[in-house]
Amino acid sequence: MGEFTMPSLGADMERGKVVEWLVKPGDYVRRGDVIAEVDTEKTVMEIETFEEGIVSEFLVELGDTVPVGTPIAVITATPAEGAHTAPPGAAAVLAASAAPAAHESAGHVSPPVRRHAHDLGVDLADVRGTGSHGAITRQDVEDAARTSKAAATAPTSAPVRSAPADAAPTAVAPEAGTPRVASSPRARRLAVERGIDLDSVRGSGPHGAVTAADVDAAQAAQAPRSATATARSVPRSPSPRSPEHATAAERVANLHHAVGVLMARSKREIPHYYLSTTIDMSAAMEWMQRANADRPISGRLVPSALLLAATAKAAKDVRDVNGFFIDDAFQPSEAVHLGVAVALRGGGLIAPAIHNADTLTVDELMVQLRDVVSRARAGRLRRSEMTDGTLTVTNLGDLGVEAIFGVIYPPQVALVGFGRVIDRPVARNGLLGVSPTVIATLSADHRASDGMVGGRLLARIDELMQKPEEL
Repeated sequence: MGEFTMPSLGADMERGKVVEWLVKPGDYVRRGDVIAEVDTEKTVMEIETFEEGIVSEFLVELGDTVPVGTPIAVITATPAEGAHTAPPGAAAVLAASAAPAAHESAGHVSPPVRRHAHDLGVDLADVRGTGSHGAITRQDVEDAARTSKAAATAPTSAPVRSAPADAAPTAVAPEAGTPRVASSPRARRLAVERGIDLDSVRGSGPHGAVTAADVDAAQAAQAPRSATATARSVPRSPSPRSPEHATAAERVANLHHAVGVLMARSKREIPHYYLSTTIDMSAAMEWMQRANADRPISGRLVPSALLLAATAKAAKDVRDVNGFFIDDAFQPSEAVHLGVAVALRGGGLIAPAIHNADTLTVDELMVQLRDVVSRARAGRLRRSEMTDGTLTVTNLGDLGVEAIFGVIYPPQVALVGFGRVIDRPVARNGLLGVSPTVIATLSADHRASDGMVGGRLLARIDELMQKPEEL
């Protein structure tokens, strides 16, 4: 037997809470399969396994909060994988023990397919598998979702009988075969906790499935109406805060506390140095306007994408700012996994990573940026996105900030900041003019680099921004 432990999803994480299992005992999992969702003090993240094997049992219940390193599931290696061992430091350790090939059993659902069913709100118990040995496939799940949606919208021929005017209200159980609203398990839990009727919620997920974000939006929409009705009928008086609001407030407070503790440690332990430069954005803005001319609004580039692309490529060239300071030594990273600071809707800040950002085109980086921001705000990040970042970029230009000198996110050794693109006087070829500019800043760890190295990074970013067509 081997144990899958609660992984560390960030330098500041001490404990986590399992909020959703995306596999069940008997499921066969492969390296990289998402098996659970974990709530940290920052956000809800998906965690994946490091090795192949069969899920034997869960060691914690949903809602249990346990310290990092606590065993949360037991995974058994199949005979074929019995000779393999987990890599050093891996969260999942698989022991060599025989087990039946559960992945060939009837009704088997792979974790990716289970994840898809979870998103579409499909109950797998009602799905008949058409795959090998009766396994449930992705197509089976999508067919079930379409069938459920069609049944939910089909008109009913049953006559409607009116109750007497003086009849007392009676709770009526749904008739057998009545389709339930397509929704994710988390959305259903939230709806029950908050007293929201899923039939009244418009789903924005695949095939119209109701998501947790839809439940949040429905609650927010109901709140003003409830407040108005209460104000008209009941005299004003102090009332206790609702459990939902208390939970949201506690989450924001926990996030601020976790970030504050980490940043205090960063300032205490890391010898920061700071540099700044002003970058002429004329060439970049002109090229971007030409590139956006024939694009739909949803596909247009923004200055942030160009700045991220330039930073990633510059970090590849200036290696002393890209990596980690661990065990009193700097460990440079060959890959550039660019952390991007994202403000969460409920409050707080996290910095998930865009992997191999230096190898992406500006368009690819723009797509990745939109994706990671939306998933960060929806609580759908992967463990690797929160732990693999080698350099972080923060951009507060949208808020009108002209320059930002950030605090390094350990164990990283540098943070690049960008302010607002603003017109400033610029001397060019002996003539004074006005050009769009941005202030770029660097906060770096003096144990890994010095001002000469930091200056080279900012100069390289500037150089790349003057040739945007090559990014």
